[in-house]
Amino acid sequence: MPAPTLTDGVVTLRAHRPDDAQGTFEQCQDPSSQRWTTVPVPYSMADARSFVEEFCPSRWVSDAEWIFAVEHDGRYAGTVSLRNEGDGRAEIAYGSHPAVRGSGVVERALRLLLAWGFEERGIQTVIWYAHVGNWASRKVAWRLGFSYDGLLRRWNPQRGQLLDSWVGTLLRDDPREPRTTWLDNPVLEGDGIRLRPFTDADVPRIVEGIGHADTQFWLSFFPRGFDEEDGRRYVEQVTERLATNHTVTWAWCAEEDDLLLGVVGLHRLSGGEPEIGYWTHPDARGRRLTVKAARLAIGYGFDVLELPRLSGYAAAGNRASWRVLERLGMQRIGVQRGATHTGDGAPADLVGYDLLRAEWAEARSRDADHSSTATPTTESAPPTSAGER
Repeated sequence: MPAPTLTDGVVTLRAHRPDDAQGTFEQCQDPSSQRWTTVPVPYSMADARSFVEEFCPSRWVSDAEWIFAVEHDGRYAGTVSLRNEGDGRAEIAYGSHPAVRGSGVVERALRLLLAWGFEERGIQTVIWYAHVGNWASRKVAWRLGFSYDGLLRRWNPQRGQLLDSWVGTLLRDDPREPRTTWLDNPVLEGDGIRLRPFTDADVPRIVEGIGHADTQFWLSFFPRGFDEEDGRRYVEQVTERLATNHTVTWAWCAEEDDLLLGVVGLHRLSGGEPEIGYWTHPDARGRRLTVKAARLAIGYGFDVLELPRLSGYAAAGNRASWRVLERLGMQRIGVQRGATHTGDGAPADLVGYDLLRAEWAEARSRDADHSSTATPTTESAPPTSAGER
């Protein structure tokens, strides 16, 4: 069958045309396209013409793949397809032109594609794969209602390699909406501090902070000899915990620049005991900044997430971390004996604190007439908490 034309009034799916070659060429020069898809590298204009004039029509003729060009505002915007696996099964595939990324165009295109596949082609199950680390693809699949079904080791072929792959499925009768919570990671600013999402540029600072001898001593759950590979895994874990409704973790810096000075997070949000956790880069110690960063995170937890209570923990010998928790207004609630250990392997007690939302509101009301709500702190050692576990 020829490719039909589908539209929602904003986005149109149609057969590829010869004049799509230029847009295809531009898309396949993009580093993200080359990183996450199987396009040839290098990719030539001849490759683009062959794709739109030969490959795409041949897939329709053989019924192997129902492949559409995406059009938006009269311009080529990408390609989406359902690869026919037989017996009512298909694999979804998609790639966007850099000009439309982040605009919702691809999500609209995929909704059109899925509705057509389920209703017109009798598809019962659609499977989604993405290379591990392709968070943009995973979030689109999440928005469309795909389940996240785990990791397949060395599954996706790409230029002679087999890469680890995420996998998920969408059934014909599944709602086309997220089935789980993906936590937001907004930028927060106040009192000279900015909390923001992580970037790849933060990795060297993460390695310096977590790899420092004092941090290694008090945060014994981090790998010993923390290196660049560990730093990249740390950033990936931060995003994984957002995607699985577990933890919101921010890098924090001064408002006037973007240099990472520490990390603060709200942990165990999907169940259990929500907890504040943090660590500080050596450059920021003794500068009275950690409490300011933690105050912004706590405010988000109580005011936006509407948490009823937050806890915090520090090893019995980590007095700097105690002072941070106490200056945040948290109350000491007890000691868990032998609940952790230090970097030298010695057992250590955990000192527990908590703070109620009502107490936070009362404290803010009392401080309303002050020009600054930040409380000075003098950390001489890296503040830490069990919330970073």
